[in-house]
Amino acid sequence: MAGEAMDKALQQLNDAVTAVATAAAHAPEAASAATGGAIDPFVFQLAIFVLSIFVGYYVVWSVTPALHTPLMAVTNAISSVIVVGALLAVGISTSGLATGFGFVALVLVSVNIFGGFLVTQRMLAMYRKKDR
Repeated sequence: MAGEAMDKALQQLNDAVTAVATAAAHAPEAASAATGGAIDPFVFQLAIFVLSIFVGYYVVWSVTPALHTPLMAVTNAISSVIVVGALLAVGISTSGLATGFGFVALVLVSVNIFGGFLVTQRMLAMYRKKDR
């Protein structure tokens, strides 16, 4: 009985994720169609990007200082998902330019991940007791 409920919950979650992904993918075109072409899809996506910058800024600065270390660790882990996109760009592309940009993205993301974990390690070291 519990297994069936879990399977049903997972299926509902999968359906919800698919619906959200589909809606997000078609949001710029829907905004353009709803306004009769008055809103360019690029401008719509740019506005969402700018709004997400402001939301991220206010979320990070509203966190208490005691929670900065876990926030840094989680942010670093989430940003490391970019590696998947860089690997896909390097592996799937048939164009030399796309492969080059994918390789540059892979190098930069690797530096970002390494630096993020290094900073997190140093932040955690501040909380350790010092041996005297």
